[in-house]
Amino acid sequence: MALRRMLGFSDGELMRSDAKPCSRLMRQTAGIFTVGGGLGFWILCRLHYGPRITVPRSLRWAACGAISTSTTTALLVRLFSPECEPQNIAAYDQKK
Repeated sequence: MALRRMLGFSDGELMRSDAKPCSRLMRQTAGIFTVGGGLGFWILCRLHYGPRITVPRSLRWAACGAISTSTTTALLVRLFSPECEPQNIAAYDQKK
């Protein structure tokens, strides 16, 4: 699924064996951006609604921000990271 090969950024070689596998890289990136997206959208909600803010509304904004940013960054990692090229997934990602 990586776009690096189609865009000409990939030479098709395997990465080093001590690098992080694609699945772990995606999971860690999504986890970090879940927290950041939740906080960021919560702040945007507070700025947008001002004194009319309610708790359910701010929680809804925070949840939507967390979900949207984590899935977007995980997709971008999957598309553009060299660890997520097909030959590296086949060689280093372990299926459980």
